[in-house]
Amino acid sequence: MKFAIIGAGMAGLSCADVLEGASHDVTLFDKGRGPGGRMSTRRLATSFGEVCFDHGAQYFTVRDPAFVRLVSGWSDLGIVSRWPLAGDDAWVGVPGMNAVIRQMAASHPVKWSSVVTSMGRRQGQWWVTDGQGESGPFDAAILAVPAEQAAAILSLHDFQMARVALLARSQPCWAGMFVFDHRLDALPDVIRQTGNLAWAARNSAKPGRSGPEAWVVQGTAPWSSARLEQSAESASALLLAALGEAVGRAMPQPVTAAAHRWRYALSSGTGDGALWNSAIGLGVCGDWLLGPRVECAWLSGRMLAQRCLGLDGMNGLARAIR
Repeated sequence: MKFAIIGAGMAGLSCADVLEGASHDVTLFDKGRGPGGRMSTRRLATSFGEVCFDHGAQYFTVRDPAFVRLVSGWSDLGIVSRWPLAGDDAWVGVPGMNAVIRQMAASHPVKWSSVVTSMGRRQGQWWVTDGQGESGPFDAAILAVPAEQAAAILSLHDFQMARVALLARSQPCWAGMFVFDHRLDALPDVIRQTGNLAWAARNSAKPGRSGPEAWVVQGTAPWSSARLEQSAESASALLLAALGEAVGRAMPQPVTAAAHRWRYALSSGTGDGALWNSAIGLGVCGDWLLGPRVECAWLSGRMLAQRCLGLDGMNGLARAIR
């Protein structure tokens, strides 16, 4: 069978791993310029040279036995490392969080910079249209994107799945990135939720990193929601001020400052695991169907692939909508 997967993040790539492992053809489409998604690594030009930031997911945890085995293999390859400061079970990609996604994506055909504008069925097969034209035919189509983006497409093909997506709500997050000309010795490497800050970390102190003093500062969901449509310049200044308030001291002027708006940063998870309509060959996976963790996205992708293959050994959370 030929599968089209929209979204080449953790969930989409996890699904592709299982499907290709069962000798099916998979083509992934992703609007990003390269691997990453919410595990992206952002590069900023500074007077010190190029500086990298993990401005999305800060780390991931490992609990499921199958995911434990996978992460152990990544560790052997040197693309992940433990980060004890974030917790005993915290892992990070090396040299950036996107190292894991790069490793996974290298095994699959991915159309990067592909903004999918429509998905349609003709004569029982799927066709995917993006800015480069139409691709297909595919026997099945899978959406591995945030709930809000999935809902628009699902509403044209499966009302029940669209309703699940419409009821899911993602929370936004503004992420600030700052480079300083000296080490901020008075600050700990990690600052957990304090005031308007959901998280702040010395990115340059994470395993496998080097370079100048670099910080990632993320606002809480309520704080980010209230300022969602502000400019990146304004958000970055406010996040720096919030960091100063959190540590009780004025922050020095950064050498470089930037901010990124994540509209769909976190979702509590609907508990469905994955959705699959076998009658028309349409499926959905993503962390928003299971829980707000990297591992949940990976599990959701595997659950959906197992449903596509007609296997029931993954998890009772995955369900088929027929």
